[in-house]
Amino acid sequence: MESRSFIYVSLVVDLLIAISKFIAAAFTGSSAMISEGIHSVIDTISQLLLIWGIRLSRRRPDERRPFGYGRELYFWSFIVSLIIFIVGGCISFYEGLLRFRRPYLEGSVAWNYGILAIALAFTSVSMIAALKAFNKERGKTTFWAAVKQSKDPSVFITLLGDAGDVMGIAIAFAGIFLGRYFHQPHFDGIASMLIGVMLIVISLILVRESKSLLMGETTSRKTLRKIVKIAEADASVLKVKRHFSMYLSPEEVILQLNAVFEENLTTKQITDGIERITKNIRKEFPRIKQIFIEPVKMDGVKK
Repeated sequence: MESRSFIYVSLVVDLLIAISKFIAAAFTGSSAMISEGIHSVIDTISQLLLIWGIRLSRRRPDERRPFGYGRELYFWSFIVSLIIFIVGGCISFYEGLLRFRRPYLEGSVAWNYGILAIALAFTSVSMIAALKAFNKERGKTTFWAAVKQSKDPSVFITLLGDAGDVMGIAIAFAGIFLGRYFHQPHFDGIASMLIGVMLIVISLILVRESKSLLMGETTSRKTLRKIVKIAEADASVLKVKRHFSMYLSPEEVILQLNAVFEENLTTKQITDGIERITKNIRKEFPRIKQIFIEPVKMDGVKK
């Protein structure tokens, strides 16, 4: 993903929405609005951490990290997922529980409706930007399959976060409306708890996907089949016995091939073959930055 401008769009939007929601909560005392304000603050912090992770991941390799710092993005994405769960979900649920026990129904409801309408408009802008980037990445793959297959957590975290914002706004609106309509403030507390549960569910999805990336994911089977085909097409190679690959960042893959070379080749001929194969793989798959090809015999013993 070359451009991540959608993250900065989401950051500005979340910050403005958080401020407006807390202003509305101050005037109305709505628990659902407080939870939504917390939700937007967490989203803002999440965007900042993702930006920090992206910047760290772009550092050049050095003696301490010869394979680079690409996995920094995966680490900070995992932290973001935990924050949404621990801070966002749990606090929102607790706030709703407190309000449910101590119902409160005062202030002008127009503040709530107005701020929720503004929040929906701004969130839609952010979500459209993230969805555009996500659709470009996933192509014809289904939505949930693309989330599982995506190697760029900044995209699906921002997108699912914005989707959670829209659902949270809808829940907050329903809680406030029903509370006023039936003169029953408990609806407000219930809405806040539902927002907390929703955040926890989203967080669990993000934690699972971020953990998988942090632990190391291989490139797709389709890509590996093409790589093997490229290697075995070289005149010096008989067969690729094994292959290993792992994403170090969304735009960087490390690859190792165990290849059986033709008998009676000199060391220079094997070296030349390795250089040709490496060049051809990189030409076809620019994301594969580091390639290691190890000559082996048919029984797996090194030549």
